[in-house]
Amino acid sequence: MGILNKHSDFEHGFGRPDEASAAGETGFEIVSTLLDGYQGRVAVRLWDGRTHNDQPDTTCTLQFMHPGILRDLVLKRDLVRLGEAYLSGGQKVEGNMESLFELGPWLQRLRLSASSKLRLLYLALRLPSGLDRDAALERRAGSTAIKRNSQKSIAHHYDVSNDFYRLWLDPQMIYSCAYFRDERQSLSEAQCDKLDHICRKLRLQPGQTLLDIGCGWGALVIWAAKNYGVQSHGITLSKQQFQYAQRRITAEGLTDRVVVELRDYRDLYDESRYDRIVSVGMFEHVGIRNFPRYFGKVKHLLKPGGLFLNHGITNDSGWNDTSLQQFVNKYVFPDGELTRISEVNQAMEQSGFELLDVESLRRHYAYTLRQWVRSLEAHREEAVTLSSDATYRLWRLYMAGSAYYFDEGSVNVYQVLAGHTGQALSVPLRRDDLYS
Repeated sequence: MGILNKHSDFEHGFGRPDEASAAGETGFEIVSTLLDGYQGRVAVRLWDGRTHNDQPDTTCTLQFMHPGILRDLVLKRDLVRLGEAYLSGGQKVEGNMESLFELGPWLQRLRLSASSKLRLLYLALRLPSGLDRDAALERRAGSTAIKRNSQKSIAHHYDVSNDFYRLWLDPQMIYSCAYFRDERQSLSEAQCDKLDHICRKLRLQPGQTLLDIGCGWGALVIWAAKNYGVQSHGITLSKQQFQYAQRRITAEGLTDRVVVELRDYRDLYDESRYDRIVSVGMFEHVGIRNFPRYFGKVKHLLKPGGLFLNHGITNDSGWNDTSLQQFVNKYVFPDGELTRISEVNQAMEQSGFELLDVESLRRHYAYTLRQWVRSLEAHREEAVTLSSDATYRLWRLYMAGSAYYFDEGSVNVYQVLAGHTGQALSVPLRRDDLYS
């Protein structure tokens, strides 16, 4: 039934109190060896209350609820399993969860002597195991071998429930990077600024047609229709997003100017043509080998002289099947793939696009994620009621970790504005109009 159900009290995993005490001593020696010289912001607390690095300036405490998790960490070095232990309740994280990810670089740089390694293995083998897989997590991770960018893969992430997302997103339900004036600006204002920034980059004019691929809950297509007078067409693969967008369009009296469909971009009619096309936070699901098909489809749908803005997450290393990526693919985005912005730009150029503007929003995404995490934590009880404790923990872990990596720089997000090669006449000579 899961770690907490079997080991709600640490002593339940031991036959006698002296065994529990011995395990605590063994565990503390392991932690002291791994963190010898560490002076960061994370404290580590064991199942019996022993704590390492409990200093006044620590901002986060990682608590091992059972020795079997520490045993796995030493013997298997499986970060996916470590993340699963947190999702199941076998670990607790108090304080600023983003700080927790500082331990990763420390452990990667750790260099131990051969004798120290042998000692760690010996100590780990002395710790009890007996950890069960959590049934709820297995069900969530059970359908990862699914069609890339399919309705099933999108539902895995986005169809938790609209009410769950409403707890921590802004009032317009925008689940992508905001655009901040500074870190103090409210999330709601920064998201409005993002919508307007995109519309300005696209140089939208009344009467134009706009296609939004992966329109989410409909914020951008509605904003563009209301504020720029365009005819907006949005598509999504999430049923819950589609239903929410439909209700909002009707409530705002925009049914004559905004259409949202439950449709795959690959199924858009070839005879359709748009003055402007935008995609925000969707192409990470496309898959790198499908870039030619994706960008080729967009180019075919874009009118001569039209503009296309692609907003998406990249990394600094290209696609690598790391343990971190395995965890994200297993529990968060089954079909997610990231690569360098240079590879994205090359794929766009090979599809016949001329790149007109490339802007990094990396710091903006770190600010966005931190506000999401704070809102989610503030609504913990409601989030658990609407979903589950494991789901709450998953989003907290995923978003805090993402904030860390955006801030650290190994993950980025770019807006790339493009037009047909040799036909890019829809933008002025300077960017003055974006900021006037």
